[in-house]
Amino acid sequence: MRFMMLMIPKGYETATPGTLPEADAVAAMMRYNEQLQAAGVLLTLDGLHPPSMGARVTFSGGQPRVIDAPFTEANEALGGYWMIKVNSREEAIEWAKRCPAGDNEIIEVRQVQEFEDFPADVQEAAAGFSEMQNSN
Repeated sequence: MRFMMLMIPKGYETATPGTLPEADAVAAMMRYNEQLQAAGVLLTLDGLHPPSMGARVTFSGGQPRVIDAPFTEANEALGGYWMIKVNSREEAIEWAKRCPAGDNEIIEVRQVQEFEDFPADVQEAAAGFSEMQNSN
């Protein structure tokens, strides 16, 4: 089973462009990342720049519309993620609990939809999806 652990730092939704974490926080997070890697559960991970450097594309009425940051209605923002492969939801939660997160951070644990989870008609509609995933 694959799970995404989504880091949601409180206040990141209003962080200024170029905001970066402190070196000691990064060092602690690297030790955690090394534990995930050593256990053989880490698939990938990345940190994200603050939303103030991003854009949103909405599709009201079927027409794309670009909204540049800041996003006034945002009350939380994704700061980064880990993709892990474990045997259960409980194991994913245990890994999330080990993260050296601070008081202002939340980790949301979400299971990835696997191709095999879908009924035959959905699998047929998504033919070629696996090849797209492995195209990097």
